[in-house]
Amino acid sequence: MRKLPALLTVMAMAALGTALPVSTAHAATPCDSAWDGGATPGDMYAYDGINCTGFLGKYSGWDSNWNDGIGHYQAPASNKASSILNKGTTLEVQFFNGTGTGWSGGYICLSRNEGFASNLADDEFSSGATVNNAISSHRWVVYTACDNHWAE
Repeated sequence: MRKLPALLTVMAMAALGTALPVSTAHAATPCDSAWDGGATPGDMYAYDGINCTGFLGKYSGWDSNWNDGIGHYQAPASNKASSILNKGTTLEVQFFNGTGTGWSGGYICLSRNEGFASNLADDEFSSGATVNNAISSHRWVVYTACDNHWAE
């Protein structure tokens, strides 16, 4: 008859385990805060630091050269981004390590569903080059244009 109390104890502990969270609550990350608290719908953002710190700029349009002094991204924005955020409402953002309207060089995309990539150090462009501190331009594209090259 000792098996019944042991079984009841195991069942009670299992029930408590599903009722109580396993981890403790965590404070929101700076990217979470940027997404929830201030990012304008329809814009994409780039940040000099990881975790959406060191604001470089935001833009609802395309910018084929982040270093040419035209548009919302200007020197020294080119080759500086270490985190990115997409608050677009209809399209994904495709980032390039090249400049110009030929959209050359490798690319990586950030989907609206992903929202942000807080550290680009472990991401690669479609060319195999590291994304961190290497973005030089961006444009808005449909999901299928990204061909499985997504920032994480």
